[in-house]
Amino acid sequence: MQDTTPRPASRFERRRARTRQALISAARQILAETGESTASIQEIAERADVGFGSFYNHFETKTALFDAAVADALEEFGQLFDGLTKGIEDPAERVAASVRLTLRLAALHPEITQIMRLRGLVHLHDDIGLSPRALRDLTAGRESGRFMIEDPAIALSAIGGALLGLLQLNTVTELDDHTGEQMAELVLRVLGIPVDEARELAARPLPEPS
Repeated sequence: MQDTTPRPASRFERRRARTRQALISAARQILAETGESTASIQEIAERADVGFGSFYNHFETKTALFDAAVADALEEFGQLFDGLTKGIEDPAERVAASVRLTLRLAALHPEITQIMRLRGLVHLHDDIGLSPRALRDLTAGRESGRFMIEDPAIALSAIGGALLGLLQLNTVTELDDHTGEQMAELVLRVLGIPVDEARELAARPLPEPS
């Protein structure tokens, strides 16, 4: 993940930041490969190529490290979406594009996608990753009258669950762009967009991920 925080001023602080990120990256790899957080601290340190004692300079427990790893992956995914959808003003079109991009990005960012599939439900209402961005769009859609919803958080639960289900389906059968369009149309219809408009919005050209 490309860190956007200011670069630490001193050599020691830069080295410390690199060590912390190496541990997080190692934990991300383990989560994506196994879905488990049972790896030993020694195994994590070896994969990160840091000393065993370095672990406790940054994290009190393995749970804290794996939580940080999930947050890091989800936030990276959220930042990808920010870049791809920044020019879309209509909340309905943004939601449709986000649904479709979630499936399209699965092939380009398998590590993040795997972590989101395995751990996303637990973090569905956290203030990281796609959740706060989706909640922003759902709230904007409700306030503008585009979406016929009462509570954006409940709508987020429905949409988030649907997307995680789609990612799970993608592990057992090969899904294509048309599948993403179908899901986007269904989501928009749930939010109150008329059928014909939902279908048109779900088929608009997408920004191309790199």
